[in-house]
Amino acid sequence: MSGNRGVVYVGPGKVEVRDIDDPKFEDPRGRKIEHAVILKILATNICGSDQHMVRGRTTAPEGLVLGHEITGEVIEKGADVEMLDVGDIVSVPFNVACGRCRTCRNGDTGVCLTVNDGRAGGAYGYVDMGGWIGGQARYVMIPYADFNLLKFPDRDRARAKIRDLTMLTDILPTGFHGAVKAGVGVGSTVYVAGAGPVGLAAAASARILGAAVVMIGDYNKDRLEHARKVGFEPIDLGSHDRLGELVANVTGAPEVDSAIDAVGFEAVGHSGKEQPAAVLNQMMEITRAAGSIGIPGLYVTEDPGAVEESAKTGNLSLRLGLGWAKSQSLHTGQTPVIRYNRQLMNAILYDRLPIADIVNAQVIGLEEAPTGYETFDRGAAVKFVIDPHDAIAR
Repeated sequence: MSGNRGVVYVGPGKVEVRDIDDPKFEDPRGRKIEHAVILKILATNICGSDQHMVRGRTTAPEGLVLGHEITGEVIEKGADVEMLDVGDIVSVPFNVACGRCRTCRNGDTGVCLTVNDGRAGGAYGYVDMGGWIGGQARYVMIPYADFNLLKFPDRDRARAKIRDLTMLTDILPTGFHGAVKAGVGVGSTVYVAGAGPVGLAAAASARILGAAVVMIGDYNKDRLEHARKVGFEPIDLGSHDRLGELVANVTGAPEVDSAIDAVGFEAVGHSGKEQPAAVLNQMMEITRAAGSIGIPGLYVTEDPGAVEESAKTGNLSLRLGLGWAKSQSLHTGQTPVIRYNRQLMNAILYDRLPIADIVNAQVIGLEEAPTGYETFDRGAAVKFVIDPHDAIAR
């Protein structure tokens, strides 16, 4: 292992690929650890959550190595790692979790109590998430390896389906979690806000859970057209300011059983101006009485670029009284990836879930990452998969 390079946030609107330190068996405090492995990264993806930081919409520090969607091969392991071997190909949940605290034992690995001194929950390469170095790089260290990592059962099958399996790190479990928490089941009518990769993953999850109809709303016509091509009902939000009527054009009724917010805090209203609570309020309007709303879209405690003063500290103009009056259930927070990734892996390996095609995965080299960020930020209907070692067929 030598010559590590990674994607580094250098200021609002700008990332660079730079030489970075080789990973060490150390936690962010500099303490030696033996429960970790070092991975040669086979695939690492650009996520919409990364874009929030790159746009300057968080308090992310300059110099942060980005990347929380990581798939790789074990090349070194610590003395305390018992269940993994050098040469194993593994999926890394974006959650950093110890496996031993109260929340981890309950399966709530998105809010581990021990991996972040600032608050509950840790992640790789992300602001306020514990200082763990990101994985948009050639090599990375992964702690608590026996607990966190999902080993693929066959190296050759894993490599053959790497474009699909790399989605297990975040967006597929995140979309699935949103659909599960929205109560999607056989015969459900479902509305997904946002036709980006997480929205498409949520729509695919709703379909595999048995939904009768899955609608995806967006203003981006390219993304809507891609959603149509992969079998979902596109809802052009720019065509009408009443979402219920657009839903009724598809289902005959202005409401749905389940709604999924895959947009988050940079939501835009029909006026074209940013309204951070717009999607959440729409969800409560169109979800039926006693229905459920899954919210995998990101909301932050601090947004220095917010257009509303209150939103800069995470306070939104939420019409909660409507949701309360309709007895709706809302579920927020980071996805506990480990809860779902093994089952979703099998769905991929047995050709039940062609997620790479659904999210339009495109493979690029590590040095191409800055261009990938720019293209994705312009709203391209793609999911960029970074191949740091030129190991994936283009």
